[in-house]
Amino acid sequence: MLRVRTKVGQSKVHGLGLFAEEFIPKGTITWAYDAGYDLSYTQEDIDHVSPPAKEFLLYYCYFDTGIKKYVLCADNLRYINHAKNPDDENIISTPRQDIAARDIQPGEEMMCDYYKFDPEYFGRIGLKPTDLE
Repeated sequence: MLRVRTKVGQSKVHGLGLFAEEFIPKGTITWAYDAGYDLSYTQEDIDHVSPPAKEFLLYYCYFDTGIKKYVLCADNLRYINHAKNPDDENIISTPRQDIAARDIQPGEEMMCDYYKFDPEYFGRIGLKPTDLE
């Protein structure tokens, strides 16, 4: 569940992105997994939905190795984009929480390194590392 105010907007990186609506000081927990709020699915759950639903879930979910489930953030966090360049990474993401890596200004896009919390994500949706360049 997001712990800071955000909005979804047009990203310069890819499609839609997540933007801060307030000043976020370095070290702030910006999101934390909440089992009562965020949705989670087993592989069996994913395998039993329609193909369009499966495509949606695999694209927007991350896989949490701790609970061995796919997690769909129930809020705008699902729009956070991957920081291809380490200098663009202003959020440090783990399966359980996200933390501001530096001060984030209102209107700034929030980005993280997907490989740090779900190293199989790009392969699961059919992208190769070279597709990200």
